[in-house]
Amino acid sequence: MHLITGEVLHAFPEVNQLQTGILQVFIKHTSASLTINENADPTVRADFENHLNVLVPEGASYYVHTYEGPDDMPAHIKASLLGSSVQIPITNGRPNLGTWQGIYLCEHRDNAQGRKLVLTAYGSQ
Repeated sequence: MHLITGEVLHAFPEVNQLQTGILQVFIKHTSASLTINENADPTVRADFENHLNVLVPEGASYYVHTYEGPDDMPAHIKASLLGSSVQIPITNGRPNLGTWQGIYLCEHRDNAQGRKLVLTAYGSQ
């Protein structure tokens, strides 16, 4: 679980030009996901990951899709549970997140390669 709010805003400074609008962040992968959650205490991210690993364990005997390793099918399930995009309102040139909210990139593979995000913002200046 990686907190990526700062990286997203750094990569897309045009968000600052919008008075009102929407920022959409989309991940182009089927074994990683995005979500919004607690951004202050890193133990929340650890607990989140630990719970997902209990909820969707690796190596379950009923998995058929095992060609890419024991973490592949669980990664697809976790990604579907959490989703591939988040939308955040923009107000006065800033994402209108709550005090304790941040964007997580949730990596569900043990040895993932680079991940690609698509950032889109629309609104009025």
